[in-house]
Amino acid sequence: MQVLLVASAFNSLTQRVHAELREHGHQVVVELALPGAALAEVVEHHDPDLILAPMLRTAIPPEVWSTRTCLIVHPGPVGDRGPSSLDRAVQGGLTRWAVTVLQAVGEMDAGDVWATVECAVPPVAKSDLYRGEIADAALEAVLLAVDRFASGTYTPQPQTTGHALPYLRQEHRRIDWQTDSTERVLRLLRAADSQPGVRDELLGGEWYLHGGHPEETLSGRPGELLATRAGAVCRATADGAVWIPELRARRVPGEPAPLKLPATVALGDLLRPPHLPRPLPELPAPVLGTDTDTGTAHRRTWSEIDYREEAGAGFLTFSFPGGAMSTERCRRLLDAYRSACSRPTSVLVLGGGRDFFSNGIHLGVIEAAADPAEESWANINAMDDLVEAVLTTTDRLVVAALGGNAAAGGAVLALAADEVWCRSGVVLNPHYRLMGLYGSEYWTYTLPRRAGAEATERLTRDSLPVGSATAVRLGLADRTIACAPGAFDDITARLAVRLAGSPTVQARIAGKKARRELDESVRPLASYRKAELARMRDTFFDPEAPYHALRRAFVRKEAAAATPAHLARPHGGAIGAGPGHPYAPGDGAGPAHWTGRT
Repeated sequence: MQVLLVASAFNSLTQRVHAELREHGHQVVVELALPGAALAEVVEHHDPDLILAPMLRTAIPPEVWSTRTCLIVHPGPVGDRGPSSLDRAVQGGLTRWAVTVLQAVGEMDAGDVWATVECAVPPVAKSDLYRGEIADAALEAVLLAVDRFASGTYTPQPQTTGHALPYLRQEHRRIDWQTDSTERVLRLLRAADSQPGVRDELLGGEWYLHGGHPEETLSGRPGELLATRAGAVCRATADGAVWIPELRARRVPGEPAPLKLPATVALGDLLRPPHLPRPLPELPAPVLGTDTDTGTAHRRTWSEIDYREEAGAGFLTFSFPGGAMSTERCRRLLDAYRSACSRPTSVLVLGGGRDFFSNGIHLGVIEAAADPAEESWANINAMDDLVEAVLTTTDRLVVAALGGNAAAGGAVLALAADEVWCRSGVVLNPHYRLMGLYGSEYWTYTLPRRAGAEATERLTRDSLPVGSATAVRLGLADRTIACAPGAFDDITARLAVRLAGSPTVQARIAGKKARRELDESVRPLASYRKAELARMRDTFFDPEAPYHALRRAFVRKEAAAATPAHLARPHGGAIGAGPGHPYAPGDGAGPAHWTGRT
């Protein structure tokens, strides 16, 4: 069928629906629901068989829904209505929720039901839940609704109960640090972690708090700041403390939208006297390592990076808000990676968490820097250092385990590993063009090596999301794992232990080393880096380069002027498979001489 996706933004769920509908053979085009957009004219132009709205903040006009079937994806069960459904579920501590696909009518979320799918609600942040359990349920419901519509025989079921709840305003999200328990504070923070944040007073100013993690040992006077760690601040609750990783200043009328930043970056000098009696202590994360008796590391407190071992396999997990990897985060992860490589393991798993794997350089920190060009340059070099370390690890197998989405340099970081394992439903965006960048992280070596020159050309030119099934066909991934988000870590651990214990693992490691030496003799890795960085440096230090405006619009969430051309074109099916085994050595006709466009 021809499906028109109408969305307020091309967000993670819209990207996944786009990718999976194409994988199911449908032709898909996107139209952003922008202020002043004439949706009726767009619909007439495309003449779709079906209109589907995966994420829509505004109503579809009557002249559209009254003449064509328009299906709305609502993140709530049948009868639930209103704009803050998922926020209320998380804030209320519910353990079960649902996603419903319903037909657009005059009253918001009140149309006939085409499909509804239940899901679990684990104690995680709203955005993590949205990209995990909610997205899984949404795709199951969407595919069922699309099949029912295509059959021409299904009659959607009317809703007989339900009423709309209002938007969850800040007064209903307010934290009382004097009386609220850690458990309640975490629910409030998690329900607003990405947007809109929890408005609060801190060090004499108003801030929006984004995200929250429990602290198991620290405590203090309720509301007091206790310590910092890796950009986060620890704040005392009535019965303990929480770590808050990001802050955003309250917007001043007439000023640009403030940035969401690591908390210590946002607060800056406010964390020093005279604003505080004394500087807050920077508490390092627990030392990476293993228990000498069990071989298993025990996390005693929150940390963005952790390491454990089991039966010859090492597991280096990391989780950065929004998948953004600043210069400092890249360097910390590189230090942890080198430490993990000093351990006597034959398999090292990189990733394995349930949310974003990585989205590459931290555009927010770059935008906030005194010199964004210099910070861009430092950040991309730190990313390159990390990727180089993975590419040149020849004494063990490295597995990139993607429990969540990856994009740009983060997707290319995964490709540096020997194997890429993806949870089913993961979306990859292995391209840079939409941010006005050529890209680095050795992509001109790793992407054609896995997918081939033709597919690499299409991936970087079309700049479309790639679903996990297509990623395997292309050679971008080696395995998909169909499981709930919370089960991915345990399943990858069992697979990695099995791989480490395989009788062929040492032969594979030896073969890997030989292939790396052969590739190096054809074209040294350093030459890929030099060529890529030359293009990146020209962009970073050119004040007229589109990258700067695109970065600014992205991090400040400026509305698009129109639907991007690459989304407004119909796309059907999936890109064809790559050249075969991802470890075929370079022969001078592939990555060494490929010059694709980005």
